Amino acid sequence: MSRMEAKSQEEISWADFEKALIVAGTVTRAEPFPEARKPAWKVWADFGPYGEKKTSAQIVQLYRAEDLVGRQIVGVINFPEKQVGPFRSQFLLTGFPTDDGVVLTAVERPVPNGTRLA
Repeated sequence: MSRMEAKSQEEISWADFEKALIVAGTVTRAEPFPEARKPAWKVWADFGPYGEKKTSAQIVQLYRAEDLVGRQIVGVINFPEKQVGPFRSQFLLTGFPTDDGVVLTAVERPVPNGTRLA
């Protein structure tokens, strides 16, 4: 087991988990991000009471921009904002890395935007 794998299996408390604001949102817009070092989309999502937020997402291998709009996603919305080239990323779009590309975290059935993962 690598050092990174061992660290990822470290137990956390419920209070630690509650620090992460992981919520459902709906993609409202997706555009090419030609300035990105790795292929990416600029993605905007409506997180209900938390408002609309934007991110840079390296998900172009499996998702077309037009297929993202209207899709419900899961985001971490309380990380500090991050500058990605000329773009300011405001949330982390969650997914699972695979050999074929990142597979987005899916919501099994629709929930209100801003619903928190529990």
